[in-house]
Amino acid sequence: SPCAFSTAAQQRSTGDECGPEDPSEEPKHPLSDCALEHKAIKLEEQVRDLTERYRKALADSENVRRRTQKFVEDAKLFGIQSFCRDLVEVADILEKTAESAAGQAEPSDPNPTLKKIYEGLSLIEAKLQSVFAKHGLQKMNPVGGRYDPYEHEIICHVPAEGLQPGTVALVTQDGYKLHGRTIRHALVGVAVESQE
Repeated sequence: SPCAFSTAAQQRSTGDECGPEDPSEEPKHPLSDCALEHKAIKLEEQVRDLTERYRKALADSENVRRRTQKFVEDAKLFGIQSFCRDLVEVADILEKTAESAAGQAEPSDPNPTLKKIYEGLSLIEAKLQSVFAKHGLQKMNPVGGRYDPYEHEIICHVPAEGLQPGTVALVTQDGYKLHGRTIRHALVGVAVESQE
């Protein structure tokens, strides 16, 4: 019939294996049961291999997604790191200026202008520290604590008078942390036992 012929022609044109044109004829080389079992085992191995590859690829893509997400979160938190380093230098200048004005503005001084300047500088310094805290920038206060090379830089050793050796005795420059990460080391003097 023309319908059966067109189906056979379509199978040949698509490259599919096709049987003899007459469906009543038996195939000339039937596959044995052993060959079919061997082929089935081979296909099962391929399925297991592909399933394992798929699971590994899925796990790898999940790990990449997590790493990328962590990278984006860190970029959000620490993207202002260099800006913060510059601002802490301004905070240092402001603090030193306020201390200098405080030393010159004595209570008995008849000059109220100097007192007002000191009060203004103190307000600016307090506001700056609150802005720092809002964005996760904190000043370290290491005096009396143990020396930590990840947070402190030793600039001198001082005799341990009433302090445990290895503790921070003085700070010459404040250190800062941004969300727990040190962005500027504190310059410290560490107590050591005096050798007599």
